[in-house]
Amino acid sequence: MKKIIKASKFIGVLSLITLTFIACDNDYNSLESDIEGIQNFETNSDKFAVVAYNKRVKPVQTNNFPTNFMGIYYDPVYERTANNIITQAVPNSAYYDPDFGINPEFTAAYLTVPYFSKLTGGTSEAPEYTLDSLYGTAPIKLSIYRSNYFLRDYDPSVEDADPQLYYSNNSEFGIASNLGELLYYNPDFIPSNSQQIIYEENDDDEQEEVSKIPPSLHVPLLNTNDFWKTLLFDKQGMPELSNANNFKDYFRGLYFKVEPADGTVEGSAIMLNFLSSGANLTVYYNNEVDGEIVKNNKFIMNFRGNRASTITLDPIANSLLNNANDTADTVNGDQTLYLKGGEGSIAIVDLFKDPAVLEEFNLLYKNNNGTPSRLINEANLIFYVDQTATSVMDKDKNQEPNRVILYDIKNNSPIVDYYFDLTTNTTNPIESKLNYSSVLEKDSNGKGVKYKIRLTEHLNNILLKDSTNFQLGLYLTTNINEVSNSFILNDGDLDGIPVGTGLSQKGTVLHGSNLNVPENKRVQLEIYYTQPDN
Repeated sequence: MKKIIKASKFIGVLSLITLTFIACDNDYNSLESDIEGIQNFETNSDKFAVVAYNKRVKPVQTNNFPTNFMGIYYDPVYERTANNIITQAVPNSAYYDPDFGINPEFTAAYLTVPYFSKLTGGTSEAPEYTLDSLYGTAPIKLSIYRSNYFLRDYDPSVEDADPQLYYSNNSEFGIASNLGELLYYNPDFIPSNSQQIIYEENDDDEQEEVSKIPPSLHVPLLNTNDFWKTLLFDKQGMPELSNANNFKDYFRGLYFKVEPADGTVEGSAIMLNFLSSGANLTVYYNNEVDGEIVKNNKFIMNFRGNRASTITLDPIANSLLNNANDTADTVNGDQTLYLKGGEGSIAIVDLFKDPAVLEEFNLLYKNNNGTPSRLINEANLIFYVDQTATSVMDKDKNQEPNRVILYDIKNNSPIVDYYFDLTTNTTNPIESKLNYSSVLEKDSNGKGVKYKIRLTEHLNNILLKDSTNFQLGLYLTTNINEVSNSFILNDGDLDGIPVGTGLSQKGTVLHGSNLNVPENKRVQLEIYYTQPDN
């Protein structure tokens, strides 16, 4: 039944809507003049068929990630995803052309990379932390090697000084010839949420606490065959330690290699904050000054050079996502949509691929003179979780991703509604842009039900400005605020994906737009509108 709303009761609301639209764009003036003086308004909704289908994401650029995951993420739909890291380690500016003094003697080397964590309780002496971006609790094998792979700043294959791009499938990082000395090995590594204590050697040759830091990857590095002496002290006064370029070519950095722990199917993955002021590689040494031993001298390196990741999906996931891509129904849409972050999968959404649907939309929403005949109050796409396919996640419902983001694929940017949403939350991205993209709605059992994306302004641009109806892409994201782009390797249709998608570890399964999907679960464009009752 159509509902009639009296203007006397709702004139304030409608005036506010009208003024808002006028402020945004003068094209709305024509609609205001059309409805002015009319006492009754008809409000209703329409649904239009869309086409949504699977698209595999090819290798993604990873050397522009602001942070990096390390470890093995496991979910029972897509199995294991392994994240390895390669990074340069360069001296802090004060440490170039160092003077190690007389008789420098290596004492220790520590790698420290903070996790993302929150202080949640405890006392000043025994604080309690919760780790952000930690997935899984099972151990992994962690090996850290000296890297022999040189991470270039610029691409030598092009004439212009274009930055070198490194992609998630770069297997050369971890081949035997590019792995130098093993500096750390732990067959049962699990990230800890405990604070870390920094020790230094006192005058009595005992380890003494000097500071405490929040949860971090804080590990001692090996010194096999006088590795650090050979690397640093033996090079004093030589070009290798004199400047950043020489040092990067000499000590090319570290490679973090992860593998499943023996007998373990699952694993754990955690985000590392390499850009934190607390991230460093510190080499401790003693030397002599005026015949006296001076302890705890330091040579400190940071990780603000080049850095990249590899992302390796389980063969089961690769087969599933490749098959979904190869059999995608680009005319009628797919029954099932597979979304997976990183080198995973997205959904392509065509709003008006069927000319008949576009014609129907124009007939309903435009007058013959091109002015709007209906005021679009709200337009949404709702994507329903395939709870049968994701039932294997019941063991840990937190594995279901919280957020999705809708992109204009041609322009490689979020749709305009993203920018109209001022509910940006920089400290807690899960609570950011909630008008544009809802957090995953869950049922009473904690299982994911649906995601809602608002595209009101995007649709108004098509209606009022004759904007081109470009293809849209639905992506998972680990941070909806992170919309800078990572390029995709050798894909003629998809130039890039948001960095937040590249970093996302999770995956889910959604109902698609095919007519075989029950209508109450099918992806459709839903429009709420106001129309003058003539």
